[in-house]
Amino acid sequence: MAEAKSKFESVREWVAEHKLRTVGCLWLSGIAGSIAYNWSQPNMKTSVRIIHARLHAQALTLAALAGAAVVEYYDHKTGTKAERYAAYIPHKDAE
Repeated sequence: MAEAKSKFESVREWVAEHKLRTVGCLWLSGIAGSIAYNWSQPNMKTSVRIIHARLHAQALTLAALAGAAVVEYYDHKTGTKAERYAAYIPHKDAE
């Protein structure tokens, strides 16, 4: 019987399968959080608040993309990605 996966392993596996969705969600939460934070700051123009929110979300997105690249590198290095797609690749032995 297979050992139950830990919560961390389940999350890592989901992130590895849905990298772009993860980056998009992080961007959206980053911009929403930054807008909420900037709106609490007095004496700031609306345009400046929006620009700051965009810059914070952009920095978070770059960090998320770098994290996705690390996950992709790890998958290639360990061979888990090759194992995952092996069933879809035709082999000459199967003929």
